[in-house]
Amino acid sequence: MADDAQVVESLDIVRLKPIEVAGEIVQGLGITFGLSLLWMMEAVRDHVFRLLDRANIPARTRPASAFPPGQPCRRPTRRAH
Repeated sequence: MADDAQVVESLDIVRLKPIEVAGEIVQGLGITFGLSLLWMMEAVRDHVFRLLDRANIPARTRPASAFPPGQPCRRPTRRAH
C-alpha cells in the first residue's frame, strides 16, 4: 500500500562562509562547556551531601544569624531641627 500523501520539500543548501562556520563551532563549544560545567557542579553538590549524610551532622538547633554574636551596634539618634 503506497502512501500517496507524501510531502515533498525542496532542500535549498546554503553554503556558509568560513567565519560563519567558525561561529557555529564556537557556539557549540560554548554550549558543551556550559552543560559540562553544570554537570560537574551537580556532581560536586551530590558528593558533598553524601559526605554530610555519612558524617551524620545534626541540624542546627537555633536559627542561624547573619550578624555576629554580642551587643548590636547602637546607631546615633537623629535630632530634629
